[in-house]
Amino acid sequence: MAQLVKSKKACTVNPLKMSQPIGGALAFMGMRGAMPLLHGSQGCTSFGLVLFVRHFREAIPLQTTAMSEVATVLGGFENVEQAVLNIVEKTKPELIGICSTGVTEVKGDDLKGFVQQIRARHPELDGVEIVQCATPDFAGAFQDGWAKAVTAMIEEMVAAPAPAIRDPRRINVLPGCHVTPGDIDELRALLEDFGLVPTFLPDLSGSLDGHIPEDFTPTTLGGTGPEEVRAMALAGWTLAIGEQMRGAAEALEARAGVPFRLFERLTGLAPCDELMAFLSQISGKPVPVRYRRQRGQLVDAMLDAHFHIGGRKLAIGAEPDLLFALVSALGEVGGEVACAVTTTTSPILAQLPCEEVLLGDLEDLEAGATGADILITHSHGRQAAARLHIPHFRIGIPMFDTLGAAHLVSVGYRGTRDLLFALGNMLMHHHQSHAPGPEDWRDAWSEPHATSHQTAQELVP
Repeated sequence: MAQLVKSKKACTVNPLKMSQPIGGALAFMGMRGAMPLLHGSQGCTSFGLVLFVRHFREAIPLQTTAMSEVATVLGGFENVEQAVLNIVEKTKPELIGICSTGVTEVKGDDLKGFVQQIRARHPELDGVEIVQCATPDFAGAFQDGWAKAVTAMIEEMVAAPAPAIRDPRRINVLPGCHVTPGDIDELRALLEDFGLVPTFLPDLSGSLDGHIPEDFTPTTLGGTGPEEVRAMALAGWTLAIGEQMRGAAEALEARAGVPFRLFERLTGLAPCDELMAFLSQISGKPVPVRYRRQRGQLVDAMLDAHFHIGGRKLAIGAEPDLLFALVSALGEVGGEVACAVTTTTSPILAQLPCEEVLLGDLEDLEAGATGADILITHSHGRQAAARLHIPHFRIGIPMFDTLGAAHLVSVGYRGTRDLLFALGNMLMHHHQSHAPGPEDWRDAWSEPHATSHQTAQELVP
């Protein structure tokens, strides 16, 4: 049981967390033909746009209501209305996802009321889904905004089926924000191998997986369509990944009666075993041979990796669900947590297998990483790792100094195996570069100035 400790600093010095609005915007980017819209100033959108472009290295659809000081004081209805109309006219989206920001939340803009008024004034928008969620950036963090956006889409688009006819082969998947497009591809293949038909909400693998489209589109390239979201009411089960998705899964169960199973993590041997048993149960099929083989490979990888990860002190900074997955999986091969820092509160933090977790920033992580063997966080931790002279393992968002961030896989047997190998290799190489070995000893008699009266001991510094 970990104790949550909040930093008492007056300000954040080197931020670890990202804000709720861009978390919500990323969730909307997993929808087909979508245009995320931040209700706030242009700067709020610009910073989020740059962050996503650097991480995914793709064109990012993101718009703003461009609130000025005067508009903020008087109210933002006209800005929201004009933004929606412009987006519909110029980009022809299937869905517009509106996230509030700090400035409009402080003002008290009623986004839900705004959307109702806009629909009443413009019946031509009936064919466009407009989903809004309150995501003030002065509270919560990235995964909170993601969870709110997913819940809002369920509440807006999913209704109870009439009559209630379910397809037991269909399964809804609600991935947390720490699940990469590569992870989604891995899970989709796994579910299909059990004969299941998955619907991911959202599906970043279709929109931000780095593929080249045949034609340019100003909205998202792919993802889950609104009609697929509505059909989620007919599924036999919902699979939620990460504690952050519990609320969305409960909302779907309440609206459509679809039962759910929450997996707090899918990184590690035990949770993967539980997933395989669950899928075998609901599909009525045995675990495919390939996954039985992958399980054996993971067990062997854990045996190999524990020689290099076991006993090593790890300093980890990440969103709560990603932090829980990393600390738990690395603890299974003997990794010791020297410092754990996170961004927001979550019930999952109490289950961390360490003494305490700090709600703080990268400065707190750097201070706690003194004496650690490796720093594990996103790309903004690179300066701290350099100052500490320890390797930096990059994971999470953003990763702007690494290629292929969207394709990294850390779920399932194969993903866990590759994660252990990547981190173990980094520790191994760092240890070898600092530890003396046979190549560090010179042949005393080969020295040009050695004489018969000098011994090897005298020549070795």
